Amino acid sequence: MNTDILMAPIIIFMIIVAPIWLILHYRSKRQVSQGLTEEEYSQLNELISRADKMAQRIDTLESILDSESPQWRSRDE
Repeated sequence: MNTDILMAPIIIFMIIVAPIWLILHYRSKRQVSQGLTEEEYSQLNELISRADKMAQRIDTLESILDSESPQWRSRDE
């Protein structure tokens, strides 16, 4: 009787959930192995460019603060 209770969820899992799970798993594996698309590559390059500009701005702001207020770094602590 206990096996009858367990068999129904196992059968439902094997018929419905397992195939969907396998399809989605291998689809995601294929997408990862294909690498970046052209759109993703251009987005990545744009983000790199923005990060470089932001780093330059931060360096500029720090140099301005260093010249105008040399003790600004020790105030944060």
